[in-house]
Amino acid sequence: MTEKILILDFGSQYTQLIARRIRELNVYSEIVPYNKVPELDDTIKAVILSGSPFSVREDRALHPNLEPLIGKRPVLGICYGAQYIAQHFGGRVERSVTREYGKANLGKIHQSEGLFAGLETGSQVWMSHGDTIKAIPDTFELLASTADVEVAAFGSKPGAFAEPVFCIQFHPEVYHSLDGKQLLENFVINVAGCSGNWTPAHFVDETVAALREKIGEDRVLLGLSGGVDSSVAAMLLNKAIGDRLFCFFIDNGLLRKDEFEEVLRSYDGMGLNVKGIDAKDEFYGALAGISDPEKKRKAIGKTFIDVFDREAKKLTNIKYLAQGTIYPDVIESVSVHGPSVTIKSHHNVGGLPEKMGLKIVEPLRFLFKDEVRRVGTQMGMADHLIKRHPFPGPGLAIRILGDITPEKVDILQKADKIYIDKMREYGLYDQVWQAGTILLPVQSVGVMGDERTYEQAVALRAVTSTDGMTAEWSHLPYDFLAAVSSGIINNVKGINRVVYDISTKPPATIEWE
Repeated sequence: MTEKILILDFGSQYTQLIARRIRELNVYSEIVPYNKVPELDDTIKAVILSGSPFSVREDRALHPNLEPLIGKRPVLGICYGAQYIAQHFGGRVERSVTREYGKANLGKIHQSEGLFAGLETGSQVWMSHGDTIKAIPDTFELLASTADVEVAAFGSKPGAFAEPVFCIQFHPEVYHSLDGKQLLENFVINVAGCSGNWTPAHFVDETVAALREKIGEDRVLLGLSGGVDSSVAAMLLNKAIGDRLFCFFIDNGLLRKDEFEEVLRSYDGMGLNVKGIDAKDEFYGALAGISDPEKKRKAIGKTFIDVFDREAKKLTNIKYLAQGTIYPDVIESVSVHGPSVTIKSHHNVGGLPEKMGLKIVEPLRFLFKDEVRRVGTQMGMADHLIKRHPFPGPGLAIRILGDITPEKVDILQKADKIYIDKMREYGLYDQVWQAGTILLPVQSVGVMGDERTYEQAVALRAVTSTDGMTAEWSHLPYDFLAAVSSGIINNVKGINRVVYDISTKPPATIEWE
């Protein structure tokens, strides 16, 4: 039975960070919308209320039901959560007169035990709120202050509730709060009494046991992409049900150069039951003449489903379809704001369960990307699979701006291979979250020898990130970029110009389409 910390989401940009910081303490955390709190069972050891872009003073303020929580489990309110608890129990919340955003220091710690054990006076914290708590409820006491914020933290008086309630106006989950991890550890381990045993090894053992119980003697089909998520999902399922797992790896003609053969060899070495399917011509046919990014995605998705379903019909007694869904996908689908506005259609196996009449199994649905990698390492997966950069489901189709032809794919594959090979040669590959080459729909004048050329340009993209939700462009060395540019222009016929993309996400996205 996995113990957990429940996090109520009020729409803060930092909510996922809270979950990640808790998990770094080897304690499982789960995010739920503030208005969809499950019944508290023995696995839930404490509850955290997140921040929010809303104000408790507004008509549109989000109103959680605190009755099932306060006194039932230890509670920590952060920012909006703290302000809501203060107001709910008779405190006073007002619009901030002074600026309460950015770095601050705990000038006074009134209680150096409990939540603040191990924190020193002067500890740097991060403020980010437009309201401030001017008066705390009678059943609470002041715990910490900054120079500008008298009520930086407060907590319930001993005996006020059956379980303690702590409230803080700063964000311990962000790196700018230098002792934030210690504060969260105090709450999760010392106050809530969590054991901190949620490790990759524990996850593997627990998940394999759960998969065996759920699947029984049935058979499972999984579509592999060559990426980390589907590969780790396959390993977990293989541990659980062995050769009753069947895997398809479809070559859509939009993979990196030689990737189909290389990945198949990798899977063979892992003992997986994988069938490689060459469907390049079908995908090229479906994409012919299409330039719109969304239409390209939909054409790829439909063709994938058609090929997958056709091949699946050659198997018998398949009851489950496995997917490599990870936790950010789950969080987004149950967001406090509802499902996010569609920025782009994701090429997955969407539509397959309904078409094929299969039940879904998602071994990774509660893991972040970095946790997926740690689980893969725990199971002994090779580094070249674990550390692979994320690769878009539609593949090179969204890195070729405009329509898709086999000739364009060939040009891009060659250029991209030079880029990635050089990145490994220079020891940069593992320092980058994701890298790729984009074939631009423009031609530019160049000179090669004594001849003028009028050929295509490519853009190089490389970003650093933790989970892809935000990303910073990678500051790659000039000598490396020069070597890549020279290698591409000299060796790939049809390209005479190379540029480097220095856009962050947001406002740009990692991919160009």
